[in-house]
Amino acid sequence: MLRNLLAGLTRSLESLGATSRFLGRLIIYTPGALLRVNLIVEQVYNTGTLSLVIIMLSGLFVGMVLGLQGFQLLQRFGSEEALGSASAIGLVRELSPVITALLFAGRAGTALASEIGLMRATDQLSAMEMMAVDPVKRVIVPRFLGGVIAMPLLVAIFSVIGIYGAQLVGVQIMGVDSGSFWSQMQASVELRDIREGIVKSGVFGVACSLIAVYEGYHSTPTAEGVGLATTRTVVTSAVVVLFLDYLITAMFL
Repeated sequence: MLRNLLAGLTRSLESLGATSRFLGRLIIYTPGALLRVNLIVEQVYNTGTLSLVIIMLSGLFVGMVLGLQGFQLLQRFGSEEALGSASAIGLVRELSPVITALLFAGRAGTALASEIGLMRATDQLSAMEMMAVDPVKRVIVPRFLGGVIAMPLLVAIFSVIGIYGAQLVGVQIMGVDSGSFWSQMQASVELRDIREGIVKSGVFGVACSLIAVYEGYHSTPTAEGVGLATTRTVVTSAVVVLFLDYLITAMFL
């Protein structure tokens, strides 16, 4: 058992080192990739715009549930007017970045991993290398940057829709005063709350996009290998997002 534990730890460290080196290559190629605006815009559309439906629906229902649970909790203390503050802070600082990142990994991350893995399985990446075209520079970096750019935008949309859902339940259904809802929110949400949400969305965007393109690029060129790469993308992204969420939250506190 000890031998297996050490072997697993060694593989994890090797994977972390390989991912770090891969990230270094992406960062080096980023300035040149930024000149190809059309490729990045296309990937922002693929990863961001095509994820809008699930992000907006999830944000609406999360906000509505938060409104119900928050009203029930605050009612015990006679502080129903603070529902706007509790909903906005919870969404901006915590729920929006984390849930958006998990949804992003499940929808856009798997799409990226499977697309790149399929290109590996059908020798498209090898063909690029034979034509002296670096597939990392031509294929991987635009997809990576598209995910990094799309994540903060999706988090912002999730927060707006979630606040609307909380207001819909709290004000329209539960009877909280509309003026108190919005005034309490404006008075309580500070710049550091928004800054924490922005930092989390940026870090999660880099992490989820990096894991997706790395797993797809290094997948085994078989149908089974592409499926395993897609599965690893979701599992690894979820664990990494939750771990980074704790670190960033502790840093801001």
